[in-house]
Parts: sequence; structure tokens; C-alpha cells
Amino acid sequence: MIKVISDTTCGLPLSELANLGVDVIPQIIIFDDHPYRDDSEIDTPTFLAKLQNAKELPKTAAPPPALYEPLFREYAEQGYSIIIPTPSSDLSGTFRSAEVAAEMVPEADVHILDTRTVAGGLGVLVKKAKAWSDNGKDPETIIRDLKSLAKREVVYFLVDTLEYLHKGGRIGKASYLVGSVLQMKPILGMDDGKVTAIEKQRTSHKAFNRIKELVLSQCPHNEDAYLTVSHCGGQERAEKLAHELGEALGIMNVPVYEVPPAIVVHGGPGIISVSFFKEE
Repeated sequence: MIKVISDTTCGLPLSELANLGVDVIPQIIIFDDHPYRDDSEIDTPTFLAKLQNAKELPKTAAPPPALYEPLFREYAEQGYSIIIPTPSSDLSGTFRSAEVAAEMVPEADVHILDTRTVAGGLGVLVKKAKAWSDNGKDPETIIRDLKSLAKREVVYFLVDTLEYLHKGGRIGKASYLVGSVLQMKPILGMDDGKVTAIEKQRTSHKAFNRIKELVLSQCPHNEDAYLTVSHCGGQERAEKLAHELGEALGIMNVPVYEVPPAIVVHGGPGIISVSFFKEE
């Protein structure tokens, strides 16, 4: 028997996670020294409204080990193994928090994976972990297969401004200056768990169209690509993009997710991203 525990950076709606039977741990959003859980005390629309009136940029904190520990004890008593796909440890302290909690409950059979990704791609891995556990795979095999799948992810994303990524330490000063001073719009991606610049375009429109070109040229033309689109404050544009990509690639019902507050803190409003998985 296996329990899958995720956190809100997977980007899946809380209702979907509940229907799947996946436990979800919140990230902590800090506005003016006041902490908010992003599973019950603040959502993305509320976050954006508070951001407009904030005196300074908000911060995030990884979920403390104390949020994991009771679940570990409960599931250990019930005889469950536990699988936790976490966001990249280069972007979040979630992996370490889960590790510390596991050390506090040595009797629990806990398997923690640093997926080296976040948002839509992480959501796919969470759903696959749950599906594989329901189909009878053992924890070691699930972790192995998740690692294999995670290595094949490709993600492209745009942000309205590099200010948030720079102040949060997710990009260096050189990249920030290129984007800000020269008014370039970089197409960003993930390289082994870190944010990296893929290309630079002169306008947001050109960058957006270039992402479509990249996805259409690289994404497999089948459902096993697990194509997803994520956004913050751009539902209509994201749905249009998902429809266009899905139609061109022969993929039905491409999921569109709203980026959770813990990611918006570091990327800023206006994020739009596309994630898919290459063939083996």
C-alpha cells in the first residue's frame, strides 16, 4: 500500500488532488512578515490582489517538517509506504523539509524524489506516481520510473519582467540586465532543476510565437507527451495556446493550470509556460 504526498508547487488544483487521493502540503507565502498557507489561506487571485498593495515583494518559505511529520506517523502506523515527488531543490527547500521529517519518523517507509522540475511537469509526475501505485508498482520501481520520466521533460516559459526571478535569486545579474536594459524578452526553461535562458526575442509577441514553434517542433505527437500549459492571470491566452498546440499535435484536452502563489512570487504575474515530455 502506497500513499503519495505532493505540495502546492505541482500546480494541480486542490480539488483534483483530493479526487486523486493525494495529500497536499502547502507552501508558505509571506507578505509583510505575515505567513499564509497557500492551500487554505491564500490562492492566486487573492495573492495578486494583495501584491498590488504590498509595500515590498512577498517571500516564500518551504513547508516546515512539522507539516509532514504527522502524516508520516499516521501512514507508518497504517502500514503504508510513502512517495513524495518534490519540486527542484534548487528552487525550493521542500525536498530538505521532507528529508528532515523522514529522519524524525524512522519507522516510516518514505521515498522522496527531487524531480528537478516544478509546476505542470511536477503535476504530471505526481499523477503518474499515483496511477502507478494504484496499479501495484512497488515504491522503488515508481521512484525509478519517475526519475526516468523527469529527465525527459522540456519546459519553456515567459515572464512579464525578470525582476522577480532576479530578486529571488533564480537568475543572475547578467541575465537580468540583458532583459531589462536591452528590453529583450528571454524564453526561459529548466536545466537540471535550474532556471535558464534558452533564447532571446525582441518582443513578447515574438517570444510567445517562438515558444509555439519550439513546442511544435519538439513535442511528440501523442498523449504520452503529457503536454500541459500553465499561467498566471492569462486564462484566455493559455486556453487558446493549449487548443492550438493540442490541435496541431493531435493531443486531445491539453490541461491548463493556474500557477500557484509560491511560483508567482518568484516569476511574477503574467507567467505562461508549456511543459511536455520527450520520447525515450
